[in-house]
Amino acid sequence: MTNSTSFSELKLIDPLLNALAQKGYTTPTPIQAAAIPGLLQGKDMLGVAQTGTGKTAAFCLPMLQILSGEHRRVPSKAVRALILTPTRELASQIADNIAAYGAGLKLRHTVIFGGVGQNPQVQTLRRGVEILVATPGRLLDLMGQGHADLSLVEIFVLDEADRMLDMGFIRDVRKIIDALPKKRQSLLFSATMPEDIVALAHRLLHDPVRVEVTPPATTVERIDQRILFVEKNDKRALLGEVLSDPELGRALVFTRTKHGANRAAEYLKKSHVSAEAIHGNKSQGARERALEGFKTGKVKVLVATDIAARGIDVPGIDLVVNFDLPNVPESYVHRIGRTARAGREGRAISFCDVEERAFLKDIERTIRRQVPVVENHPFRSTIPFTAAPPPAAKRANGGGGRGGGARRRRR
Repeated sequence: MTNSTSFSELKLIDPLLNALAQKGYTTPTPIQAAAIPGLLQGKDMLGVAQTGTGKTAAFCLPMLQILSGEHRRVPSKAVRALILTPTRELASQIADNIAAYGAGLKLRHTVIFGGVGQNPQVQTLRRGVEILVATPGRLLDLMGQGHADLSLVEIFVLDEADRMLDMGFIRDVRKIIDALPKKRQSLLFSATMPEDIVALAHRLLHDPVRVEVTPPATTVERIDQRILFVEKNDKRALLGEVLSDPELGRALVFTRTKHGANRAAEYLKKSHVSAEAIHGNKSQGARERALEGFKTGKVKVLVATDIAARGIDVPGIDLVVNFDLPNVPESYVHRIGRTARAGREGRAISFCDVEERAFLKDIERTIRRQVPVVENHPFRSTIPFTAAPPPAAKRANGGGGRGGGARRRRR
């Protein structure tokens, strides 16, 4: 579908157009142009899109318009629309967007998540709200205590479904879906579509419109990509070498595991490079402090797992380093795209040990180009690239299905 030239062509009501104009938004992103017309017609939707594509506005704007068109009293503890999202950070971002877009509408909304006291959340729900943004664990807790009633939900959004799977929330999500009325409008958004998410989409959605927005090839082409062949045991030393440049600005480093993120960050600190790790085992406060330090420039390097990095949208990232290559090629595109936001050019450096060479081939097939190799670095692997990868690497290359997710959780 071609991109509309303005939001007004999408038949949005004036209060929403005014709110968009106040934020300086005039032209919808591809996913907004593709999704909004169908959603305004009440259709179910499967959106394949990553963070940074404008998907939050794609579902929030039609939701606000539909709910404002039918004014009705919301009973105590009930909600008319539910947005389920995996993390506190993302839930807060979505709630902020709803507040901004719905400023001219008389719709009550609230956000609930764990890690804070529940009493203020319970008090707000007691009055009934049009829109509830929630993380699965806290919502299930409040439902179990009788503080949240989902029987009147008209619109349900499951955001970042693949991340829900990676974080082990799918069972909670299914319980929440079971509490929803059969007649409703449902939306599912996911950056990737592993088998479990495909099955969940079949269960959740009825005759959905599919909207798929992949990172444009021009984004990948704007990035100066390099591959460095290295032995696994030399990766941290090579990372220290790459990040020792005093002229380097912000760098985002991706590791496959939480433990790997911690070890890489500690190594950098010992090498006098300001670095912090961010992943699911870190406390909420530690994650927020690390992210704030990265945004302000106090922290030069943020070392993250894919899951933890999903909610990070920091402009001006000069370099992305793939300390470990992902076994899902699309994740590579998502990772390196963080250094080429808003038309900027960027750099991406990837380390590749012998067990990851099958992953590299998959990545190059996906981006339809060969990544240039840096030959002259001090930790260059002496194992010929033509050597066959060991069986473990071949088995690991599961394309993001259930096996891959299970492996990531065990590590």
